[in-house]
Amino acid sequence: MLQHDRQLKLIAGRIEKKIASELKSMCLNDREKYEKFFESFGLRLKFGMYENYGVNKDKLKDLVLFMSSAGKIRTLKEYVADMKEDQTCIYYACGDNAERIARLPQTEAVLDRGYEVLYLTDDVDEFALMVLGEYEEKTFKNVSAEDARVQTDEEKAAAEQRAEENKTLIEKMQAILGGQVKAVRLSSALKNHPVCITTDGALSMEMEKVLNTMPGAQQKVKAEQILEINADHAVFQTLRRFENDDDKLRKYTEVLYSQALLIEGRPLEDPVAYANAVAELLAL
Repeated sequence: MLQHDRQLKLIAGRIEKKIASELKSMCLNDREKYEKFFESFGLRLKFGMYENYGVNKDKLKDLVLFMSSAGKIRTLKEYVADMKEDQTCIYYACGDNAERIARLPQTEAVLDRGYEVLYLTDDVDEFALMVLGEYEEKTFKNVSAEDARVQTDEEKAAAEQRAEENKTLIEKMQAILGGQVKAVRLSSALKNHPVCITTDGALSMEMEKVLNTMPGAQQKVKAEQILEINADHAVFQTLRRFENDDDKLRKYTEVLYSQALLIEGRPLEDPVAYANAVAELLAL
């Protein structure tokens, strides 16, 4: 393990090239020892990538570790080495723990394509990757980003046709939610889940949560949310059935949006209203 004085330099965010080289050697040649070291200092390394506009990011990028959908802790280099030939970016997902992240519908959609996903569980993780920008010419992509879905030309054409066929329904749902979401869209990527939230733009749902809970945060930021509906799920057929019933369509739309927020681990503004709406729909 590093000497005490070197540990202090690391904690202070003044990591030297020689120390970074020694750590990289440890990571390559004594992984068990390095992972024990990372348990104590990994968060400091991640903050070191993010701090001072990323001035130390290149020294630290090969030292950070992330749990992965592959079931093991990975470096960025290890992830890139195992990428599929048609894969153009490094996929990641954010959440409180790996188990919860693995169950996200957005994660499921990417895993279904056979791509590995890094699980980001520390608040600083996504900010560190955004400062890094890319790794070995591969950009980072949040699975919750609206453009994270990989589709064939045939799938895109089918999705566009289905969206056109249900244009009126989607417009009504978007009007119901108003400013809460940027858009409501049909999704052909979701498999088992009826609904999820994706985001458009640089600000993700996780970044929104972190920024708004920081001490001194006064003006709240908001990610551009997109409510995605699984067009192949039975709930979508129910929505179509009540397309011309304004009251029931409103209740279903609001319940689905609330469920999407709960999946993201977000609190509901009015949990009592949500519970009453679910009970009412169950009684139909």
